[in-house]
Amino acid sequence: MPYVPTFDRKQMMVCNWDAFVAPDSVARLIDTFVNSLDMKKYTSREVSEEGRPAYDPAGMYKLLIYGNRKGIRSSRKLAESCRINMEVKWLVGGIEPDFRTISDFRKDNIDSMKEIFYEFNRRMSGAVEWGFTSIDGSKISANNSKDANFTKNKLDDRIQWLNAHTDEYLRILQEMDEQEDMEDTPEELTREVVEAKLKEAKERLERYQAYQKLMEETGASQMSLTDADAKLMKSRNGFEVAYNPQTAVDSETHLIRGFHMTNQVTDHGQLAPTMEDIRKESSDKVLEVVADKGYQKEEDMVECLENGIIPHVITEDGKDEYELELPYEEAETDPTSTKPEELKKCLRAGEIPEAYKDVITKIEVKEVRRLSAGEANGKETAKSVYGTEEEMKERAKEGYFVRNPERNLVYCPNGEILRQKSIKKNGNIRYSNKNACKHCQYRNQCYKGKNEWKEVDFSKDCLEKPCKDWPKAAAEGEKEKAESAASNQKTEGSKRKRLYEKKKIVKLFLKPDRKKTVQRMCLSEHPFGTIKRAMGGSYFLLKGMRKVTGEFALFCLGYNIERAKNLLGFDKMMKVMAGV
Repeated sequence: MPYVPTFDRKQMMVCNWDAFVAPDSVARLIDTFVNSLDMKKYTSREVSEEGRPAYDPAGMYKLLIYGNRKGIRSSRKLAESCRINMEVKWLVGGIEPDFRTISDFRKDNIDSMKEIFYEFNRRMSGAVEWGFTSIDGSKISANNSKDANFTKNKLDDRIQWLNAHTDEYLRILQEMDEQEDMEDTPEELTREVVEAKLKEAKERLERYQAYQKLMEETGASQMSLTDADAKLMKSRNGFEVAYNPQTAVDSETHLIRGFHMTNQVTDHGQLAPTMEDIRKESSDKVLEVVADKGYQKEEDMVECLENGIIPHVITEDGKDEYELELPYEEAETDPTSTKPEELKKCLRAGEIPEAYKDVITKIEVKEVRRLSAGEANGKETAKSVYGTEEEMKERAKEGYFVRNPERNLVYCPNGEILRQKSIKKNGNIRYSNKNACKHCQYRNQCYKGKNEWKEVDFSKDCLEKPCKDWPKAAAEGEKEKAESAASNQKTEGSKRKRLYEKKKIVKLFLKPDRKKTVQRMCLSEHPFGTIKRAMGGSYFLLKGMRKVTGEFALFCLGYNIERAKNLLGFDKMMKVMAGV
């Protein structure tokens, strides 16, 4: 007998559905967990006695959780699984909803996915001991292509390109009008073809100009047409339109304790928001969190300390601690308390709480001289001394970077537009235009640095900066005009009187625990790897911040169920899922 014998397809078989599901299958855990939930808390839709009966929401939740765990995510594939997958048939009781029903249920109940995720973690709290948490972010592609995403610099480049093509089409049409004999004209350049191309170019130009106007009016840095909340971000695979979800992974169990969905390009300022939900679950305990250098933001670390969270953020090379600043507030304190409100009182009064004695090495109250509130907020902004945009461009051609404060852009000496790239810690705005610099003929005369494009920083009062290496082509009269304009700028902008005030502040020195920060990579990396590779979660199917948050909650829940099963064993997990 050379081959393993197979069964006869016409043979009758008598068995129950339970025999098709393995005794330790994750489907049994999902079934027990969802059956123990109070569906009234998670579904707002009332069942009607009239018409066709509705599908049981418990069965639909089981389908979504199981599908995301197994990498079956699209509504069409889930509908197909209801017909051919034995475990899915067992889970949902043999129902076969079509893909529109599955998609509508997921859309209508997407907000409850995050609540169900945290309900799972509450049950796990009775079976495991939590340690400190490790926070990290990862870029996950959004349902939006790069072609459907526009930055201000990209729009400037497209508009310039379309203007050139429009002029060329008009020139060709004019030549056609002037020539009577068009026998030598190629077939692809007939009047009908050129007019069609001209019409298409004008429509695209109007559309891009409308995008540009909308972005300038709203102050948006970029625009995504398919998923408006997604942003263009830099990842390991280059640039992609994505989200930047943050996860908080427990050090003892490697379970995801919490997450925070964001479309922020960097991780700065994400410690406190990511720990917010975990803080609510453990209101009276002092929590600890570790993170890499990308989370170095003083205000964020101060907010964590005031909320009972110790941030162990990896320091720069050569440094052991952070110098943080808080406003001083005199109050009666209780250094022994671990409640967030008491910890905040102690810190602002210049006293070290007992819970922070191992990480805060020194705290002191100082009186300093600072800008008044109106000056610090930048309510008074500089105004251009050149008047029109044409005058600004003419001034830039003399060898200056000229800033237009009303439109928040900079004209370079070559006539190109530099757009805002970022805002630095000192409040200066950085402008750049990678596409323009890439094709600029004066590139070597403008910037000789490591990068391939020019970046120029402006304060709120600064309106122009000289380009040192630019050719001196201006005449003596133009130079005098330039000097006069510069003196006016100094008089009206940078030389205005600033108001200062004395105030008390609290300075503290925070020293992160190096032993905990060393463990960070072993905690934060592998959950994202499992979600992206094993569960197929390298991209989002849904659109919008609200829906994407629910979709990522399904990823985290699927990961936690499998991880908890391996950690506690199947039998114990069944008791935990049942709420016993």
